[in-house]
Formats: sequence, C-alpha cells, structure tokens
Amino acid sequence: MQYPKIKAVFFDIDGTLLSFKTHQVPPSTRKAIEQLQKLGIKVILSTGRSINSIDHVKFLDFDGFITFNGGYCVTKQGDLLFKRAIEANDIESMLAYSRDHALSFSLMSEKEISIHDVTQEVAGMYAHLNLPVPPPVELQNIDVSSILQTNIFLGPEDEELFMKNVMPNSVASRWTPLFADVNAKGQSKQVGIDVFCKHFGLDVSQTMAFGDGGNDITMLKHVAIGVAMGNANPEVKEIADYITTDVDDNGIWNALQYFKVI
Repeated sequence: MQYPKIKAVFFDIDGTLLSFKTHQVPPSTRKAIEQLQKLGIKVILSTGRSINSIDHVKFLDFDGFITFNGGYCVTKQGDLLFKRAIEANDIESMLAYSRDHALSFSLMSEKEISIHDVTQEVAGMYAHLNLPVPPPVELQNIDVSSILQTNIFLGPEDEELFMKNVMPNSVASRWTPLFADVNAKGQSKQVGIDVFCKHFGLDVSQTMAFGDGGNDITMLKHVAIGVAMGNANPEVKEIADYITTDVDDNGIWNALQYFKVI
C-alpha cells in the first residue's frame, strides 16, 4: 500500500510524548524523533500547554512549537508566527461569574500562568501532569486583553451552558473530565498546523500527527495521517486514521514504522 510522503509530524505532549505513568519520554519515542530529524522531516510540538510549560521536552529539538492549542506558534529560533488572545469581554465575563459562583480557573498569557481557587482536585491534576501549581491570580492586576488560554475547572455536563452564557466568543476543548481548555473561537491545533505548513512551504497532505485528547481532534482530522495513541480517549480513536499502541508501549515508534515514515 502506498502511504503519503510525510514531511512534517506534529506531536501532542501529555499522554502522547510524555507518559502519565513515568512522566518521561519513552526511549523508543526519543529514537523515533531522532530518526525523523535525520531524514529531514520537520518535528513540531502541538500542545495545549503554555509556551513556558514545555522546557522538559525541548531536549527533543523541535523545529517549532504550537502552544495554547494553536493560539501561539513560534519557531525553534524564537520567531513568533502567530498569536491570538481570547476576547477581553469573555475574560471579564468569566471573572464576574466567579464572584458569584464557585469556579476554579487558570489564566495563561505569553508571560505567566496564574490560578484562582486551588481545590484538592485542581492540585491533584497538576501533580498528575508533574507540574507545580501556579501562583494565585491577582484579580486587581489582570490584563484581560493578554489571556491566550484559560482552563475552567467544571465538568462536561456544565460546559455547554457555561460557554454559551459566560464565554460566547470562545471555544472549549478537553482531554479530561476535570477541566476544559478555553481559547478564542475558531482557534485550535488545526490552525497551528496551517501556520507551520505555510512557514515551511508544505502541503497538509504531507503531514502526520499524534494525539490522545479531545483538543487533538481537529489536528488529527486535518492532517493526512492522524494517529490516536492506544491510551487515547474513545472520541479521539473514533476519528483517527490509525490507532497505535499506548505511549508506554512504543506507540509513536510503532505507528511511524507501520506507515514506513522511519
């Protein structure tokens, strides 16, 4: 069978590059990325994390970084290709809502991350990601025009009504029932892929991507070969072109070999 000629591969971090069990990049994944680089294939990170929360995987020497679910795209040389913040009205509306309702949320800008109302569940989530809990939000000092992403800690059953009534100019995506990533409406990892395809002079038919969570769905549907990890959420597996093994069972290596990319 003839597979597309892949010239760029996009990787999610948590549950894809990084194991939730070991908080490490598996040796087979390191070897796979090294082989991609030797072949001249672009290797690009694509994450919902902040640009400031990816230092522990930068040793893989990516050619570019899609962060904030596509809201902030930068090359390995530090050239900013794309940046889009959430509409200030939506941030103001969320802050107003939080004064009258119990709501934990994080605010993520280009420079910093802060968090409002750290519950036991919220602290546990950061431990699960092997990340420190951010400092508390200083409500009186928020620049509402600078927020690239917020994480709202509410369940899927409350998400639709919250987004409709509180943040109508934004879009939510999630990989866990605990919280949703919120970005400007129309923003997604798909946008980041198009930014880098244009930058490197590639067609999307030459791309491949790996992911495991709901915020990876637009990315996996957009590329020529969208691969869901074996540990991916069910809705991600449903839309994927291929389901590989778990992150801890050489999933990335196995899929790249299956499609004869390496």
